[in-house]
Amino acid sequence: MDEHSNIDSIFDKYLDEDNPIFINREILSPNYVPEYLPHREDKFEEMAKILGPALRGGSPSNIFIYGTTGTGKTAVTKYVLKKLKKKADEREIEFSFSFFNCQHIDTKYRVFAQLCDDIAVDVPFTGLHFDIVYQKFKEGLDELKTLHIIVLDEVDSLYRKSTESLYILTRLNSELVQSKIGIIGITNDVNFKETLDPRIRSSLSEEEIVFSPYTAEQLKDILNQRVEKALNKDALEFGVLNLCAAIGAQQHGDARRSIDLLRVAAELAEREGAEKVTELHVRKAQQVIERNTVVEVLGSLPIQTKAVLQAIFIGESKSEELNTGDVYDIYSSICKLIRLDRLTPRRVSDLINELDMLGLVTARVISKGRYGRSKRINLTIPKAQVKEILEKDFRLSKVFEENSV
Repeated sequence: MDEHSNIDSIFDKYLDEDNPIFINREILSPNYVPEYLPHREDKFEEMAKILGPALRGGSPSNIFIYGTTGTGKTAVTKYVLKKLKKKADEREIEFSFSFFNCQHIDTKYRVFAQLCDDIAVDVPFTGLHFDIVYQKFKEGLDELKTLHIIVLDEVDSLYRKSTESLYILTRLNSELVQSKIGIIGITNDVNFKETLDPRIRSSLSEEEIVFSPYTAEQLKDILNQRVEKALNKDALEFGVLNLCAAIGAQQHGDARRSIDLLRVAAELAEREGAEKVTELHVRKAQQVIERNTVVEVLGSLPIQTKAVLQAIFIGESKSEELNTGDVYDIYSSICKLIRLDRLTPRRVSDLINELDMLGLVTARVISKGRYGRSKRINLTIPKAQVKEILEKDFRLSKVFEENSV
């Protein structure tokens, strides 16, 4: 029997059979932006009014957009800017914009190299002195005599990695002669403004737009809009949309979560050869997504944070009660073994708090009477998953071998 026959038959199934589930699966993809977003009309109008002065040659206010994940912040911003660009082109008004996902931009050089690329100024992605890249961008932008809006999605991530980048951007208008820039910052952190350096806060003079979470009913409307174009009629069992919407509403009104659930559930039904997506498929999809999210978060952690997490893993494998001091002792041993610079106890405590915020561990403060207070630390995710991800780092895999866990 041909060893590839099973693979061929799987591919042939997708090519030859009518699909009882999908019409267009891209409609449910994370990158799809619909022409219309239900229940966000007020935010479209609010943003359009702030940016409108650009069409008269004025400088719009900087905008800070707050809201939890999946509430439409990025989609509304992209839609309004595309509409503004189209209107500006019709009236022959110079206007352009750049869009950054700050999870992937971590230095001022990368920020300005990307900005140069967006206005067709040629600079290498690495290699030049930052002052040269900065000067090239200023000169290139001034030659265009334009208003350029810079969108910083997840701006809090950029600020943590490179405070100076945001400071330089807020001061850029004072050095431009024939062009202007505007800044739109998007963040899930409603307290982000309070963490800003006072110099940056005073330069921004921003307007704020807050996106409230979607309700279950609103999420159902959003799903209905997608389903009409994405799935065949009668592809869903009764109750599937209600369940997807309810789970998304529990996750802080997250539309992205509800849409992902529906997409993965439909894909699972398709693989099974089912004619309908059922609530059971949604429950299975929930497990798949949660596992994938944990894998993604763990894999993206910096090496120091991974070392702290590994210390918690090892400590919990050897003792039922684990406090900050225990974790630090094990962490110190890990640093010595893999020749990693050892952080201070205070910084390790901060990293434990970050792991707590990510939902990977719990760090509860407990009273020890006259001995003061301490943190009781526990993993919140399966140990097998933690070990599987950490072992992929060759340095940390050596620690597991030494500790026989």
